[in-house]
Amino acid sequence: MNDLEKLPQQAEEPLKEEAAKAAVENPASEQKNEVEAGKEATSEDACEIDSSPSLDLAEAADEIVEEEENKEATEIKSFHSMTKDELVEALKEIVASGNLERHKEVTAIKQAFYSVINKQREKEQDDFVAAGNDIAAFTSTPDPLEEEVKNLLSEFKEKRAAYLEEKEETKKKNLEEKNRIISEIKAISEDIDNINQQFPKFQQLQQDFKAAGEVPAGAETELWKNYQGAVEQFYDHLKMNKELRDLDFKKNLEIKTQLLEKAQSLADLADPIEAFRILQSLHEQWRETGPVAREYREDMWNKFKEASTVVNKRHQDFFQSKKENEQANEAAKIELCEKAEAIDFSGFKSFAAWDAATKEILELQAAWKELGFASRKVNNALFARFREVCDKFFEAKAEYFKKTKEESKENLARKEALCEKAEALAADFNRKGALEEMQALQKEWKEVGVVRRKQGDEVWKRFCAALDIFYGERKKLYSGKKEEENENLKSKQAIIDQIKEISEEQERNEVIDTIRDLQKQWQSIGHVPFKEKDNVNNAYRAELDRLFGAFDIKETRQRVRRFENDIKKFAGEEGRLGKERDKMMRALEARLSEAKTIENNLGFFRVKSNAGNSMIKEMERKIQKLKDEAQEIREKIALLDKQEAGE
Repeated sequence: MNDLEKLPQQAEEPLKEEAAKAAVENPASEQKNEVEAGKEATSEDACEIDSSPSLDLAEAADEIVEEEENKEATEIKSFHSMTKDELVEALKEIVASGNLERHKEVTAIKQAFYSVINKQREKEQDDFVAAGNDIAAFTSTPDPLEEEVKNLLSEFKEKRAAYLEEKEETKKKNLEEKNRIISEIKAISEDIDNINQQFPKFQQLQQDFKAAGEVPAGAETELWKNYQGAVEQFYDHLKMNKELRDLDFKKNLEIKTQLLEKAQSLADLADPIEAFRILQSLHEQWRETGPVAREYREDMWNKFKEASTVVNKRHQDFFQSKKENEQANEAAKIELCEKAEAIDFSGFKSFAAWDAATKEILELQAAWKELGFASRKVNNALFARFREVCDKFFEAKAEYFKKTKEESKENLARKEALCEKAEALAADFNRKGALEEMQALQKEWKEVGVVRRKQGDEVWKRFCAALDIFYGERKKLYSGKKEEENENLKSKQAIIDQIKEISEEQERNEVIDTIRDLQKQWQSIGHVPFKEKDNVNNAYRAELDRLFGAFDIKETRQRVRRFENDIKKFAGEEGRLGKERDKMMRALEARLSEAKTIENNLGFFRVKSNAGNSMIKEMERKIQKLKDEAQEIREKIALLDKQEAGE
């Protein structure tokens, strides 16, 4: 953390101490101003001071400070909606004003400014990488306003440090002045013979003591103890008229009775914060009121203390409950952030995936709105974290939909053109070469990318309808060839039987010629009865898949063994194993990516024709082949890793 980043934290701590002292300055004892109420007492009894136990309100003071800070944070949060130029102007205005108590606004401006800078740099980096550059070579463009902000922050920091130092010196001088006043009170108390004549001076010293201002926090307790002792000593030596004393005691009793009743009524006040604030005012008035007669003194104070305890307990319970709720909200918000961050949308390739993720994000946002505030120090940071991941998601979604919409539009135009050609062929189904042209259209259809679901379904139905008409008319045309088709069926079944006789244990090169000859015979045989077409074709493919699957497994193993021998040969070449591994990883990623693309495309098909079923089966076979090749590459990568590890 640099000096500029330390500035808000360094400045905040002294202010918090000052606020705490201002909120509760010796709040619950009758030691501060009890002496003034006995100004006109006339007997030795009047010297007794109403010395009462003090209430510990330090925690309450901290909570008042925290509440005030919460209000200030709410007032300055609008800085995050400003531009950089507006933030710089706002900072200039604060520095120029010379108001060094506005350090929280300075901190908020700094956070808002660097939030804008960081977002700009992230975008600049994303654009740099998107342009095909290496992220390691990225360097951000310096912002001319950043240096100006740093200078302004440094100037404010220096001025505030000097201000706080000057303020502390003033407190030390106040302490010296108050100690001088205490010494003078003690001095006039020793002149017992002339103490009555010293009473006006004693009153003036009390006023001077009050007017002297704040002292360092660590010296306050001892100072008041010495002051109280000096005042008590003065009254102990003061001879006052009993009638005047009784009148003063009576007046003080009336005032304190009213203060007591007000303190007791605070238990019924609905707002515990307001009740606590009023209580502080009542304590101040109690301290400023003089003593009462001895027989009432302890009882009055105990009742006042009990009423204060009720208010303080409600105040503490309120903030404890608030703190527990904030902690629960913080944990819940962290969980929502983690759930949102766990959604990996970088690999989404379909509308369904984006829609499902969008539903999840919206549910998380709804749950967020139901939660209350977390603690002040983390609430804004958690919101910024959650907002950032949501913004990134919807930006990526918008980009995907924009790109897909353009591609979908192009693909739709291509498929509509194919539909027109297929419909033309359906009307001219018996023309020579029409079958080959239709098959070429089907092949081209497979190569065209996806179309948005509603339009994709419509154009696919249109294409399938043309296929059904085409193949249906051709079927009618050749319906007179049933006997030929039955013979063709027998011939194909005979070929299947011959393929079944070929053992999987034989080598491919020994039987491949036989298999290819049987395949040529199969291709040369004409149509079979339509209802048997799928069965006989499936049986034929199953046997070929059995043989070629077994041959492929053998060949894969042989290729892996050959590859294992190859890597042993070039293992001594520096860097060769790493290059081979990189090449294998690229090949693996290419196979997996292609297989994933085909699987995604399958999700857009709504098959209602035999021709469509054939296309889907072909795509499924291609997917399986890609997965098998990927598995072979994984085995080769494992061999490379094993060789490089020296095993």
